[in-house]
Amino acid sequence: MSNYIISCCSTADLSKEHFEQRQIHFIPFHFLLDDVMYDDDLGQSITFDDFYQRMANGADTKTSQVNADEFTTYFRTFLEKGQDILHLTLSSGISGVYNSACIARDLLSEEFPDRKIYIVDSLAASSGYGLLMDDLADLRDEGADIDTLYQWTNDHLLQLNHWFFSGDLTFYIKGGRVSKTSGAIGNLLNICPLLNVNNEGKLIVRDKIRTKRKAIKEIVAKMEENARDGLAYNGKCYISQSACYEDAKAVADLIESKFPNLDGKVEIYNIGTVIGSHTGPGTVALFFWGKEREL
Repeated sequence: MSNYIISCCSTADLSKEHFEQRQIHFIPFHFLLDDVMYDDDLGQSITFDDFYQRMANGADTKTSQVNADEFTTYFRTFLEKGQDILHLTLSSGISGVYNSACIARDLLSEEFPDRKIYIVDSLAASSGYGLLMDDLADLRDEGADIDTLYQWTNDHLLQLNHWFFSGDLTFYIKGGRVSKTSGAIGNLLNICPLLNVNNEGKLIVRDKIRTKRKAIKEIVAKMEENARDGLAYNGKCYISQSACYEDAKAVADLIESKFPNLDGKVEIYNIGTVIGSHTGPGTVALFFWGKEREL
């Protein structure tokens, strides 16, 4: 057993079973659904189907990041067992949670001066963040020590590619990412914006594609263009989706037909309740290792 743990926020959007199987620890964000507070506990308190149906029916959602006190309590449970910590936070480009984790680290470093507490801004989100954690678990299982993992993370995190499209702009309008006028026209014309996460961990609109069918082809074309070794890519590929599994499956099937050397099948997960509070239903996100991200 390693003398350190790897950890992330619940917004890495893997399943609870996957986290447990890979021995990846996580701390939950929080969200409000019609003024009722829930932990982002990977679909345990409220199912993803129920959550997205209620959003579609007009429920109000708000999200709350992990604060410094929560991190302090969480980290202390491992430090008291004599374990070091490598914790990756949700991207600072979409959340302030990195700062909260650093405050807790600084406080606990005085209390546990012999322990290592590494905090990394993942510059990632959803199951792309999860893919990063999964590869760290692979390296840990191969015998890498915490310093090696910390260095590897900093050297490789910008090589993790994120591409998204959405067939429903309603919640992008509600969150202010798309103007009301542009959103109304976009929904009327079946526009699916294609977005990615840049090297600052921010979500950027890259293209506006008419019809979901074309968006599915285009997001796979982005993988062909950017994946490590192109069509010979032999890494893992993850997809997350919000109440649009058939769209995600269409992307996965197309990828598996074009990339014969994938490390296993394309894995499809749910976009969690925190990320999903901002995207709403109808978003498909694709993650793979490839060219280093730029602005």
